[in-house]
Amino acid sequence: MFENIQINSNSEIDLSLMVLNLFFAFIISILIKFHYKKFSTTLTNRDDFSNLFPFITLTVALVIYIVKSSLALSLGLVGALSIVRFRTPIKEPEELAYLFICIAAGLGYGANQTVPTTVAVIIILVLIYLLKIKKIRNSDKNIFLNLEIEKIKTDIDTSEISKKINEILKTKNDNFNLIKLDINDEIYQATYIIKLRNLDNLEEINKSLQAQYPSIKINFVDQNQVPNI
Repeated sequence: MFENIQINSNSEIDLSLMVLNLFFAFIISILIKFHYKKFSTTLTNRDDFSNLFPFITLTVALVIYIVKSSLALSLGLVGALSIVRFRTPIKEPEELAYLFICIAAGLGYGANQTVPTTVAVIIILVLIYLLKIKKIRNSDKNIFLNLEIEKIKTDIDTSEISKKINEILKTKNDNFNLIKLDINDEIYQATYIIKLRNLDNLEEINKSLQAQYPSIKINFVDQNQVPNI
């Protein structure tokens, strides 16, 4: 019954073709990374997250390239992946969308579909660009900035705290308003609404506030994501 079943575990891999596809996978992953950093609207650290794109794309391409030549390796991969667990949460749907683009690119290059994969990824990125560019150019992004400082950890008075925060926001952003201020003997809390054209300013604001007040708690909330009541 099993005499005619053959498992080819020694299939030769065209090394030059594999290197070429990995090279294209790396180039396209850098393009995806640039696109994500330029046009993404997520509030997370986009630099750190996008640095994973080349690793994901190249790894998927390599795995597919190896296992496609061997049924035994393919079956082994199923068992190996069943014990893999990813603990890092994906906080925004847009992050997941870009991860799927990287995985799809890796699958394509791993299957030697170099030209179709390259063309398809470029078309996807261009379509995403066309959908986003009008909104990016014509609208500001309203962000709620919530700050909390434990006064017992700083000997600066309340008026000095407000002055320093306003100075930091003014250097990073031209349009901001204080909408809530709550002060007691232990905690200084303030809520601002700021308008941004460049989301990179959020990271700069965060670093400046952390440098001025190491114990500060900072929370950014996209006003567009706040549900209407």
